[in-house]
Amino acid sequence: MSATIQSTGYTNGLGRRKTSVARVRLRPGTGSFQVNDLAFDEYFLTPRDRQLAKSPLKVAGEEIAYDVLVRVEGGGPHSQAGAVELGIARALKQVNPALFEGLRQEGHLTRDSRKKERKHYGRRGARRGFQFSKR
Repeated sequence: MSATIQSTGYTNGLGRRKTSVARVRLRPGTGSFQVNDLAFDEYFLTPRDRQLAKSPLKVAGEEIAYDVLVRVEGGGPHSQAGAVELGIARALKQVNPALFEGLRQEGHLTRDSRKKERKHYGRRGARRGFQFSKR
């Protein structure tokens, strides 16, 4: 175990995606998972988001070895699930550096840097132009 867990009892990981920010706290336990003081299944309602958020734990084979506490804000549900994924992966990497290569190969340690493009002058949105009328 790393020094971070031995001295404080938990380790932290920060994840971001689009405008979502997730602060993840990992500690040895029984596998409970709370997001914003709600049960995991109550917070993430779609199977896609649940699978995305838990995927680093599955890759590491540590689904029931740690209790996960998450504070997440901003963005939508899928963006928040992506932020939680990155936060958990970073926390797992801190706890056990041997997991780094497996998490990296599965893409869990790569931050998805795509954000919404700003609206541009003379356009309806970022790229869409106004409707053209010939007559």
